[in-house]
Amino acid sequence: MLLILFAFEIEYKKPVEIWFEPGKFLVSECGYFLTKANVIKQTTATVFVGINSGFNHLIRPMFYNAYHRITNLSNCDGPERIYTVVGNICETDTFAWDRVLNEVKEGDILCFHHAGAYGFEMSSNFNSRLKPAEVMIQNGQCKLIRERDTFEDLIRKQIIAE
Repeated sequence: MLLILFAFEIEYKKPVEIWFEPGKFLVSECGYFLTKANVIKQTTATVFVGINSGFNHLIRPMFYNAYHRITNLSNCDGPERIYTVVGNICETDTFAWDRVLNEVKEGDILCFHHAGAYGFEMSSNFNSRLKPAEVMIQNGQCKLIRERDTFEDLIRKQIIAE
């Protein structure tokens, strides 16, 4: 690789710089986003899994169709079915279309993989939704690194006009 870069520099008389995006490259695999299945709804087109979160917490799938592997942590060995995983916001809040998952029931915990790069950083309080807590696992111990939002956090900077 270095020989190719060196040859390019000689031929075009321009220095080569290599850039990479460290957020995605370095920390994507380090983060997981956990949600709970609130409702299972069978339609003629698909089986929907409604979860207790929305694109305000993980916008990448809705924003630019990013793929996140999803695992049903509550039923890792269950039979596989095809689901459409949707959030709780009344917009185009779809995390996955026609995704093969182990059978999902209400109350199951779903894990979105590779959510470490842009989970919290791209999250918002859209529709007055609170942001979730963040937990880090260090040396096998769970440590709270960001508290869950409260209603007071949501209205802290609001000013009541008189």
